Amino acid sequence: MIMAGGSGTRLWPMSRKGLPKQLVPFMDRGRSRPKASLLEISAERLRDVVPQPRRYICTSESYRGLIRAAMPQFSDEQILGEPVGRDTVNAVGLTAAVLAKQDKDAIFCVLTADHLIEPVEKFGELMHLGFQLVESDPQRLVTFSIKPTYAATGFGYVERSRVIPGTQNLAYRVERFVEKPDAVRAQAYLESGVFGWNSGMFVWRAATILDCLRRYKPESHDGLMRIQGAWGTPDQKRVLDEVYPNLPKISVDYAIMEPATREQARVAGTPNEQGSVKVCTVQMDLTWLDVGSWPSYGETITPDEDGNRVSSAGGNVMKCRNTMVVSDDPGHYVAVLGCENLIVVHTKDATLVMPRDKAEELKLIHGALPEGLK
Repeated sequence: MIMAGGSGTRLWPMSRKGLPKQLVPFMDRGRSRPKASLLEISAERLRDVVPQPRRYICTSESYRGLIRAAMPQFSDEQILGEPVGRDTVNAVGLTAAVLAKQDKDAIFCVLTADHLIEPVEKFGELMHLGFQLVESDPQRLVTFSIKPTYAATGFGYVERSRVIPGTQNLAYRVERFVEKPDAVRAQAYLESGVFGWNSGMFVWRAATILDCLRRYKPESHDGLMRIQGAWGTPDQKRVLDEVYPNLPKISVDYAIMEPATREQARVAGTPNEQGSVKVCTVQMDLTWLDVGSWPSYGETITPDEDGNRVSSAGGNVMKCRNTMVVSDDPGHYVAVLGCENLIVVHTKDATLVMPRDKAEELKLIHGALPEGLK
């Protein structure tokens, strides 16, 4: 299941309410191929992992038509439409409820629509390992952690402990999850060699996730069971629209992964350990980019010798350093002279100009926009 319900406000003005970042065709694939959306790239990445008929997208119901038009290989049944966004645990829970009704032993992976990952072949091998771990023990909750390349403060971290036998030192028991650290702690995590970036990708058994929700977030579980009961019946839409907006809005990390990890530590070495969930992580040593802001999008553009990056229908930078220009308007030429650390994004009806170090504050402008420009 690919989660694709975000609004992408940090990539405004290209990302809009009517065409969010995961559906904007602004990713260059080279070799004279047309630009692709992040969602298209995420689906292509699954080619050697899960066959097309078993791929799902969980997204806003309002995006269903856009996705069907852009990705006709996904049927209506493969698009799980949320009436409103209720954070990641409910996207996961809805998928688990639907799949468990079809197959009580269903195992599924959770991916997100805003990642770029290379090489794809290595990604596929590690995803298969995740499936194998759950197939051999249905109580496992598998997360994927990225081997860090710098002391990032914008990601959560996963601390691993002992290796899981037979995995060639690729899978480990999880010691704990850590929220976004300050610079000092991030450097310490990098140097320790036992932390990875929390990628937000998982593999687990649908029934196990529903049981975790029953224990850790029963109000979500109760609502999802009502939705599951109505799924595939004439009452499906009515019950979904009635129940889903009232589910507690919380992330899967807070709702499931962190309490499951604490429980794992609490029952370790006791008779209760045998039947409890087992939280583990597969370390991914590959190139991973979370395209969640304009600076991260800039990492997809080859820089010139002064660090400038231009992805534009018509544009140029002169006597600039570390400046980025992005435009999707072929009838509008963008010229930037003598600037440093600047980001310029132009569309047909809006232009954004901001210092690179203010990119995380873009939501301030977004909140003040006229409704027609959001």
